[in-house]
Amino acid sequence: MTQLRRILLTACLWFTCSQEYSLAAEPTVDFEADIAPVLVRRCVECHQANNVSGGLLLTSHAALLAGGDSGAVVDIASPSESYLLERVTSGEMPPPEKGHLRQLPPVEIELLERWLEAGIQWPEDRELDWLERTTDLRAGRDWWSLQPISEPELPRLVKLPQPENPIDAFILARLEQHDLVPARQADRSVLLRRLTFDLVGLPPTPTQIADFVQDRSPDAWEKVIDQLLASPQYGVRWARFWLDLARYADTSGYERDQEKPYAWKYRDWVIKAFNDDMPYQQFVIEQLAGDEIENPNEQSVIATGFLRLGTWNDEPNDQEDYQYERLEDLVHTTTTAFLGLTVKCARCHTHKFDPIEHEDYYRVASAFWPGPIHARDRAWLGGPSPQEIGMENVLAWTDITTAPSDLHLLKNGDRAQPQQTVEPASLSCVPAMYRAFDPPSAGAKTSGRRLQLAKWIADIKNPLTWRVAVNRVWQHHFGEAIVRTPDNFGFLADPPTHPELLDWLAADFVSHGSFKRLHKLILMSQTWQQSSLHPAQDTYALIDSANRLWWRAERRRLDAEALRDSMLAVTGELDLFLGGECFRPTLAPEALEGLSMKSAAYEASPIDEQNRRSIYGYLQRSLLPPLLTAFDLCDATGPTGQRAVTLVPTQSLTLLNNQFVHDRSQKLSETILAEAIEPVEQVQRAWLATIRREPSPSELDASIQHLTVQRAAFTAQADAKQLSQDLIPEHLALASLCHVLLNCNEFIYVD
Repeated sequence: MTQLRRILLTACLWFTCSQEYSLAAEPTVDFEADIAPVLVRRCVECHQANNVSGGLLLTSHAALLAGGDSGAVVDIASPSESYLLERVTSGEMPPPEKGHLRQLPPVEIELLERWLEAGIQWPEDRELDWLERTTDLRAGRDWWSLQPISEPELPRLVKLPQPENPIDAFILARLEQHDLVPARQADRSVLLRRLTFDLVGLPPTPTQIADFVQDRSPDAWEKVIDQLLASPQYGVRWARFWLDLARYADTSGYERDQEKPYAWKYRDWVIKAFNDDMPYQQFVIEQLAGDEIENPNEQSVIATGFLRLGTWNDEPNDQEDYQYERLEDLVHTTTTAFLGLTVKCARCHTHKFDPIEHEDYYRVASAFWPGPIHARDRAWLGGPSPQEIGMENVLAWTDITTAPSDLHLLKNGDRAQPQQTVEPASLSCVPAMYRAFDPPSAGAKTSGRRLQLAKWIADIKNPLTWRVAVNRVWQHHFGEAIVRTPDNFGFLADPPTHPELLDWLAADFVSHGSFKRLHKLILMSQTWQQSSLHPAQDTYALIDSANRLWWRAERRRLDAEALRDSMLAVTGELDLFLGGECFRPTLAPEALEGLSMKSAAYEASPIDEQNRRSIYGYLQRSLLPPLLTAFDLCDATGPTGQRAVTLVPTQSLTLLNNQFVHDRSQKLSETILAEAIEPVEQVQRAWLATIRREPSPSELDASIQHLTVQRAAFTAQADAKQLSQDLIPEHLALASLCHVLLNCNEFIYVD
């Protein structure tokens, strides 16, 4: 008996312990951590207030218990027999056409089972929102770019010396993690060439190179940065990048492609803003609402030309439909340039990938909405008249009424399917910053909506604005951005290579709002000063072929404007005069073949006016300069934060055959021949003028040989009377050498 009791007690003890172990191994299900993510990810999109599939709401506890068209979906008495669980375990839900898995993963099904068994716990007043969380299919409001900017602590290095520049600390810390070391610092002459193209878009002069190479003072590098940032040509260079985002052109596009009068004044405003180092908040606000700020002036009103630069069809097929096309251009350009979001995708439906509601598009669009137009009224399509702005001779924007009519959400973006009225407001994807716009104050001349939108964008708490801005600056200094999709910070964005660095830079930019300070911070870093060559290049390329860790500098081809300006600079022809009306470059007759009334369609400016920097060239949307388009000039139909960089045979053919390039070669040869008679000296001067260095012995020999061969060939043509009498073989031979140098990689690329 005693033995039997002992066995029973042991069995009971074992059973009790095993039950306790089982309970410990199966913790309680947590709604926020375990259940809410599953419901949001898999269910709520089709079972929310705006999309009540099957009459079933799954956004609240009460709605879940209420069930749907098929009755109750949960069985409190027998949770395992709940209809909800039956549909999920059978694989019927979620439906595969929504892009989900055919069946939920077993771990998620188990979580739902345990949650039902535990009594369907749901926090009081908790409402689920299908855009609140990021899933494997789309971004939620918890997406990284929508979170507040923090200023992370600087990393502490273990193997490498701790750098002074914060940028280097972030870059070197990641390199350490991968057992990589950065490239050595580039040679001083290479650095100066890279710097001058970065800041002013021009090559350094031979004197500037010699002075910098010989200056061994500790602050030599800082001094040359400060000098270039203080140059008026700095604004010319950096304004061009912003004009790409503003889709700047001097004409309207479409068939008639008529001129936009005084568009060039906006271009000059941007140049001046960069040269004056205008605070970024002011830069944003004036372009969107320079007419609505306190004490507006002519310059702040000109800044609103940003809103007038889009294409404009003065004879649309349907004028009322076209009003919504123009509205889309304004929303798209504003949100892309300042926020790096593709908000225009929400014109027809809630964004497929980002937490941008259908209503969000119309909330923002309301800032630019004038109300319905009449068939005879084309004023709004092209923008307000000078009389409405209150100023003559400007291309600018203002409201045509203080109380625009209601803007309705359009089903599928179709004007013929208006839905509910949408109240003017900011985007809702940053919930803590969501703002409904106030009505205009008494005595106001405008609705005040654009100013409220501009202030929301420029708010120091807006995480997108500041991240996007510093990312764009980084891109233009390094060739690639930290977020390598600079116009898209949403779900389809390339993830940031260094998120902590991006936030650190954004936090610093918020504190100061100064582009020049940001430039200097980047340019003083060892990361930017690296060589484009690395002793372990082949090995490192296997680890990080895209150079996302920045273990070396990127070798870059000159962009279209820098290439053209450089040719004028090396021949001594470049006119650095700032501002004013555009010049029209000479175009080859072949380029005009597609135009009707060719003789009257385009008239080039006098030759002596065409040697200005390329930013001052007239950009006709239907007739962009072939030399610039061959080197990836953007077409200005929409905002462009990153131009294409192509390497195609037509670029080589353009440089070899374009008349502008030949004219530069001829001009340079004439200048050299006026100063140098001996072939050796001619070659040395040609190299110094174009490549900005002396030729090596082998390069000198090859150049002299080129002169000899070309001189003989041209002499033979002259003897055969195949050349004009005013063409001299010696001049043509040297021009040929200059042309070769203007075509070589060392002239076209920056290391």
